[in-house]
Amino acid sequence: MPENVQTKRNANPSTNVRSNVIINLIRTLTMTILSFITFPYVTRALGDQVFGLYTWANTFVYYFLILAKISIPNIAIRECVRLKDDKEKFDNAVQTFFILQAVMTLLSFGLMCAFVFSVPSLYANSEIIFLLSVNFLIGVFSFEWVYIALEKHFYITVRSILLIAFSATLTFLAIRKSEHPENYLYIYALIAISSTILTSIANCIYLPKFVSFKKTLPYRFKPLFKPLFTLFLISGALTLYNQTDEFILGFLDEDKSSVGAYSVGVKGVDIVITLITSLYAVFMPRAAYYYAKENKAFYQNLINYSLNITFFIAIPAIATMATLSNEITNLISGSDASSYQDAATVLWILSAMMLTYSIGDNIYTEILIPMKKEKIYLYTMLLGVALNIGLSFFLALVPFKDNPAIGVAIATGATDVLILGYLLFATRQYARKAVFNLNNLKIVIMGIVIGFFSYFIRPYIEGAMPFAEQWEVFLTGMLSIVAIDAVIYIAGCLLLKEKLVSSFLPGRHKKEKENA
Repeated sequence: MPENVQTKRNANPSTNVRSNVIINLIRTLTMTILSFITFPYVTRALGDQVFGLYTWANTFVYYFLILAKISIPNIAIRECVRLKDDKEKFDNAVQTFFILQAVMTLLSFGLMCAFVFSVPSLYANSEIIFLLSVNFLIGVFSFEWVYIALEKHFYITVRSILLIAFSATLTFLAIRKSEHPENYLYIYALIAISSTILTSIANCIYLPKFVSFKKTLPYRFKPLFKPLFTLFLISGALTLYNQTDEFILGFLDEDKSSVGAYSVGVKGVDIVITLITSLYAVFMPRAAYYYAKENKAFYQNLINYSLNITFFIAIPAIATMATLSNEITNLISGSDASSYQDAATVLWILSAMMLTYSIGDNIYTEILIPMKKEKIYLYTMLLGVALNIGLSFFLALVPFKDNPAIGVAIATGATDVLILGYLLFATRQYARKAVFNLNNLKIVIMGIVIGFFSYFIRPYIEGAMPFAEQWEVFLTGMLSIVAIDAVIYIAGCLLLKEKLVSSFLPGRHKKEKENA
């Protein structure tokens, strides 16, 4: 193929990565739907206290999971992408990063044990903590970063959908609502870790097709120490930032009911953020490749396309969830006034994070990591953690002492806005054009339109309450509003000639091919 033709095709990242984006979105959407089906069932079966205990214990374990990884997957993806055309060096890189991951996992588990056996409140819940820690002990054998570097998105999608469906089925078969929900705490934990175990088994079976573990080159750990140390600090800061809210609530609220309420409120936000940030598996390898090859035009176009998708997903989600926060949290938890109090308010406060956090993650994985400027993100997150912890304690203990979940939510949301503001300033060379443009403004306009529609249509679904008696009618009303919102949003984007929607029109696709 002539070089100039290939160059034109590469210059349009939306054409090159569109299929991988669609595959990843199918995977994440399927997992999201199954998760959203099982989550309300579990919250009702376990109740706010038992579910709050599970969330609190899982948050504690998650700190050490991130410590075990120390962002090794991120740098491993970057290096494996660079070396994947040289089989011997690629194999050596995989072996090197696996050894690092195994050593860090053992050290992290040892540190976790030290905390558990020295802190009474942790030791009292040591059984559930150690059960959940299987997640990161087994996770060292997942090699997910290898499949991302090789862009094996179809395999990842099929495997993930099958395993999440299996986990959802087990949840419905094994968990029951009863007067003693604590009896199901360990069963639910076992189901939760089963996906990690099965993922690791499947990946290890398939791995020899791409990687040989026969040592042919010496391992060179020393050049990795400096970037890994920086990424280690980033992992710690990011973990504190992401998990501190629920962990603080667990210490402030003895019966953990505030943790349960916060978890219900933030669930919808987490789902959308996960949906968007999961696309790093597509964009991060390509961004690292384009930047390494100094293809600045391709690199900028890729970032533009990535943030276009972020706006396209996050803006309508914010509009719908913010205006229907009460209905959504009722759908998740039930309408029992004694359980999951303040969940709706938490969702309303944190809804903007679906955009702010996702943009920040885009900047980190697609700009700072390829440019090897991770320290900018480190300093930003360290300041963010300090601000978030300070504000959380102040707001939860003083102005919102009767509703600590609301105080923590305000602190988290405000901190995230400040973090994004600095990241945009620090990466303005590439981020400014990708965030502040006419196309994203069109998306925001349509988000405002469906937000108003959802707000004024609320009385029709509120009439379907109480949820416990007429949940079928209530659910139908919710789904109807979401469906109408989707139609209005897509139609409006087409009318305004928004780029992402327009790119799927037959005529537009044909024109792109002719230009290529």
